[in-house]
Amino acid sequence: MRPFLETARLTLRRFTMDDVDALYALGNDPRVTRFINGGKPVERAYLADDLLPHYLTYYERFAHFGFWAAEERETGTFLGWFHYRPEEDAPADEPELGYRLKYAAWGRGYATEGSLALLDKGFTEFGTRRVVAYTMAVNKGSRRVMEKIGMRFVRNFHEDWAEAIEGAEHGEVEYAITRDEWPNRP
Repeated sequence: MRPFLETARLTLRRFTMDDVDALYALGNDPRVTRFINGGKPVERAYLADDLLPHYLTYYERFAHFGFWAAEERETGTFLGWFHYRPEEDAPADEPELGYRLKYAAWGRGYATEGSLALLDKGFTEFGTRRVVAYTMAVNKGSRRVMEKIGMRFVRNFHEDWAEAIEGAEHGEVEYAITRDEWPNRP
């Protein structure tokens, strides 16, 4: 299968059902999911029966939106994933960027590298007008990636979560970048 995107160190490709175990390991590292669900374990059946099939539906509906498995280009080692897709009820030219990487991949520049490549592809090939990204206000690592890739802080807001996790009292943040702000704009 041809990769969706390659960078100097990463390959982003479509997920397959064979990726359940890699997603299970990623989703059950409390360091990785601390700002997602408070570090609670994820059931393998949920990943296999619900989440991964949901990821796969993007490839049927869109040529350039979806969830992309991230692998180390040289070794093929699964590192995590990126998503680049419009939110529900959002315009198609305003996708959301997101990422989740294994703890062993943190601090190595992979989130920045993959995000920059997705922004570039979106702005230069897909007609993207604006990209947004969200994280918890206390997630300094993710916020730093957003800043490194040129996104600007837009707002702080509060979500109504069924189960609040540590740091939720500080709210969520939105970052964004437009095609006109992108330094490599077409």
